[in-house]
Amino acid sequence: MGCGPKTQPPEIQQRSMSKRDFDPFGEPVPASETPATNGSERLKLVGNGIFWLLVAGIVLARALYFQPPVFTLEPVAVWMQTVLAAL
Repeated sequence: MGCGPKTQPPEIQQRSMSKRDFDPFGEPVPASETPATNGSERLKLVGNGIFWLLVAGIVLARALYFQPPVFTLEPVAVWMQTVLAAL
């Protein structure tokens, strides 16, 4: 049985500390009561996708251009040709 805030009895939940946010200088900031909108959630997902796409592109570019003998795409090309020929 878990002991998270949703599994605690209501009297314990009322006594628990409220969440407080702090600014960069350590001053408390009142918590905003407005939940995140769908637009901001989508924007966050798009931003994360772009970031990881760039990471994958940079890693692949480094593998291809800076260490060509270590990482070649010839086996992948041969495999793709056999798969396409089988179709």
